[in-house]
Amino acid sequence: MASQSQASRYRWIVLLLIFLCYMIAGADRANIGVVVPFMKKEFELSNTDIGAMASLFYLGYAFIQVPVGLLYEKFGVRRIFTLAMVATSFSTLFIGFAHSAFQLKLGRVLLGLAEGPINIGILTIINRWFPPHEKATAVGVFMSSIKFAPAVVPPLCAFIIYAFGWREVFYIFAIPGVFIAAFWFFSVSDDPRDSRFVNAEEVAYIESTAVAGVNEGAEGAKARAAWPILDRLILARDIQPLASNAAIFRSWNVWGCALGYGFIVGVAYAIMTWVPTYLISVKHYPLFQMGFVAATPWVGAIIGNLIGGVLSDKLFEKRRKPVMILTASSTVVMMYALIYSPGEPFLLAALFIATGVLLNLGYSTFLVYPMGLVAKDKVPLAAAIVNTVGSLGGAFAPFVVGMILDRYSWDMVFVFLAASSLATLVLVLTIIEPIALPRQASAAPVKDLPRAQVVS
Repeated sequence: MASQSQASRYRWIVLLLIFLCYMIAGADRANIGVVVPFMKKEFELSNTDIGAMASLFYLGYAFIQVPVGLLYEKFGVRRIFTLAMVATSFSTLFIGFAHSAFQLKLGRVLLGLAEGPINIGILTIINRWFPPHEKATAVGVFMSSIKFAPAVVPPLCAFIIYAFGWREVFYIFAIPGVFIAAFWFFSVSDDPRDSRFVNAEEVAYIESTAVAGVNEGAEGAKARAAWPILDRLILARDIQPLASNAAIFRSWNVWGCALGYGFIVGVAYAIMTWVPTYLISVKHYPLFQMGFVAATPWVGAIIGNLIGGVLSDKLFEKRRKPVMILTASSTVVMMYALIYSPGEPFLLAALFIATGVLLNLGYSTFLVYPMGLVAKDKVPLAAAIVNTVGSLGGAFAPFVVGMILDRYSWDMVFVFLAASSLATLVLVLTIIEPIALPRQASAAPVKDLPRAQVVS
């Protein structure tokens, strides 16, 4: 392996660009939550209309993911990814120029179609640009960017609206994506071997297969054996990884994880879409106060993602279900707590931070879970199933919240979100905690063994 002192470190510049790209994309999708009260007034929109606008983004986002994956495979990442970033900016600008409810909804569909390729492109670049023992770190930085955006967007949007108007939010947010797209096109090649910024030593380091840290041999088995009661509760099983598309599509564990993720994503994006409206219409907060309090769930989300990853990898020794269960069960409690939320801004901000932390402890592990269930070359398919259902959940929940608000009250909204979290908990309890057998995967999965029959 090439020494790190001799190798260039351009992959970390690539990771910085990944963070900025996805943060900008996240900001373009999150800004509507702050602007909703002003759109609603100007266009005389119902809550159902607002929910539909939020949902249409995720429908477009879910629709494009599988087709664009095939396009990436055929044409590479750089050109399509750059086009997606530019299209994201123009879709954002289009919403700013909208003069009817139809145009607003069309803009949200276009934004979803534009942003859909970004996630898959980033994961592909991370896979090519980072060695095995750095990929988890790179994915962690990537995932944090989408939670960082909603944390900074509300106060920024509040300032723009106060100084200019709601349309200017979209005009201003459309600018960064064009510049970062151009920078990406000239700075990031599909393969580090083709980059003029990467020397031979860094290429050798990226392509190395040595992994730093403890191996999964006797020490890994010993660590797993330290939690016998927990393993029985979470249905831990030694399995042969699923190695065929048919086996993956037939697997309840894949679909149970996907459906659970769909419900929990729905909760997260309902909060992103509707909390600013809640703070203005129910709590009667002024614009700037609303902006800062609306950011607090996402401050908690960043903290929750970081803590949840450590809990799953370190405390629970790479078990994924414990933090998934913790997130689902605690979110039920937090949604009921919001029914009785305090009016005092600092207390409500503290409650929102706690909600964000608990909601996100196990959020990312829904996407990590399939990696222990399927063969390595089948991870993209299993992850695509989980992510697609998650996107559909993100489309469904905000729309339902809008319909509830047109007929009932915010109390019923929080009851609905609590029920969604409970559905996630039930689904997660039905799937196994997979522990892959240390031998070559075959096309047909081996029947799950009881936890006591560990194969050495």
